Amino acid sequence: MVRLTRIYTRGGDAGETSLGDGSRVPKHALRVAAYGTLDEANAAIGIARLHADAAADKMLDRIQNDLFDLGADLCTPEDGRRADGALRVVAAQVERLEREIDAMNTQLQPLASFILPGGTPAAACLHLARAITRRAERLVSELAAAEPVNPEALKYLNRLSDHLFVLGRRLNDNGACDVLWRPGANR
Repeated sequence: MVRLTRIYTRGGDAGETSLGDGSRVPKHALRVAAYGTLDEANAAIGIARLHADAAADKMLDRIQNDLFDLGADLCTPEDGRRADGALRVVAAQVERLEREIDAMNTQLQPLASFILPGGTPAAACLHLARAITRRAERLVSELAAAEPVNPEALKYLNRLSDHLFVLGRRLNDNGACDVLWRPGANR
């Protein structure tokens, strides 16, 4: 368990931060942007939890913890000094998301159109979290093109955005409150 006794360190006052292996990088580094975007998605999920039922809240609780695992994974470079023994996202976490997606999806009607973000407050928050997760996925994909990245990290984000979409539909009264796109409706 992490123990924080001091919140500010002044270590980042010059625009740099430490990675999990102790190396210093600019705060605008791609790796930092990627795990910082995970933090944004996690915050949006926290807001969604305020509106979620007990079953959804339990799933979202696990996801929030997974996002911290993923942040720790990305914070410690695969080829860095402390790579051995570093916390990494594993296939079982991706598989859990897949099982939950499949279980929720059996209760939903097939889509007849694309869905606009909205509906219930919980679904609207999950749509926001999904969009932020997609941005994080793009950043991790870009990072993976430049440096070694745990392949499960990218898989997790890809599956998570699908999970948030399907859970949003479930929390939209199993799709009954989905806001459907009407192509060309305002021409």
